[in-house]
Amino acid sequence: MKNLSILSGQELDFVLNTDIKIQNKIFRKIQPKINSNVKEESIDCEGLLLIPGFINAHTHIGDSIGKDVTLDNSVDKKIHPVFGAKAKILKNTSQENLANFMKNTCHSMIRKGITTFVDFREGGLDGVILLKKVLSDIPLRSIILGRIEFYQGSTEIKQNLSFPKEKIEDLTTLLKKCDGIGISGANENSTSVLNYYSKTTKLRAIHSSETKQSVSVSKKITGKSETIRALSLKPHFLVHMTYASKNDLSTVAKKTRGIVICPRANSSLAEGIPDIELMKKAGCTIALGTDNIMINSPDMFREMDFLWKVTMGLHKKRIDPKEILKMATVNGGKILKKDIGVIEIGKIADCIFLDKHALDLEPMHNPYASIVHRASESTIKAVMIGGKIVHGKI
Repeated sequence: MKNLSILSGQELDFVLNTDIKIQNKIFRKIQPKINSNVKEESIDCEGLLLIPGFINAHTHIGDSIGKDVTLDNSVDKKIHPVFGAKAKILKNTSQENLANFMKNTCHSMIRKGITTFVDFREGGLDGVILLKKVLSDIPLRSIILGRIEFYQGSTEIKQNLSFPKEKIEDLTTLLKKCDGIGISGANENSTSVLNYYSKTTKLRAIHSSETKQSVSVSKKITGKSETIRALSLKPHFLVHMTYASKNDLSTVAKKTRGIVICPRANSSLAEGIPDIELMKKAGCTIALGTDNIMINSPDMFREMDFLWKVTMGLHKKRIDPKEILKMATVNGGKILKKDIGVIEIGKIADCIFLDKHALDLEPMHNPYASIVHRASESTIKAVMIGGKIVHGKI
């Protein structure tokens, strides 16, 4: 590919014109005027800006069938894993119907430049198998974090009851089929159970401090903060942290790879906005996710735009849009420890080709601001995953 503008490396440095050679799914060369063999395909990319593919670091695509139901209910009434409307919808919907709407969501993500998504998959082993079946003919990179449908109440948590022996085989089988575990939260699991999960060897993540209520429930049941209890899982990353304290965030920065925030989902649940300034001051790496399809569209452009503007509006302080873009790309790769989210030699060629001459983007004086709050699905010329164009054309 010749005559490309790109956002290069971990700092998304803007390079006005360069060539890129992709071979065996990875970036092999990134430099001006690469000489190509006669046999190699060469494409003139004049007018295009290449950016890393978006990493949607937290989704629940299983509830794609329940878009905007129970709009006015509380968080627990909507999405509580035991008695929420979401749990009832998933239980009472056929696997075929669920699969069809999950497939729609996957195609939607690709068209919006999402090249990897990390799904907290409900439904135990069956849920994981269903999602893998959906993805079998879709060229979308996925990281599936499964879950045993086992939850404890406040009494069991107070008594610190251990993980039941009859569930051990279920967990072992589940982990053979997915990339790790995505735990609902500390308020549905005793410390003993979280400790048990912490011994699993694959990726571990957990929801934490999403609402004021969940924070107060943890204190009431155990006398400890929800985040400190969540850390009993030894998670690689935590999700939400909307109401985490300064001390909690400092501890998380030391003990995990980072935090995945979902600002539009938190807002649509009327639960507030994650404080990214406080998180950054504590030293946390922050990535972005779009959360439940039931309450939110899987659109990283909208996620970035919302977070950037609402944070500046609340704090009356300017934020570099590059930092927001890193949350949607580079930082996701760091938290997952995968060679994705960055245009760099040796990294996987997952990327988005944006039309610099698109009506909404031209003239592009600040590429980071343009991408964060002006770009959209309509400005995408093509999406590449593993060196192959999977949507659009260049």
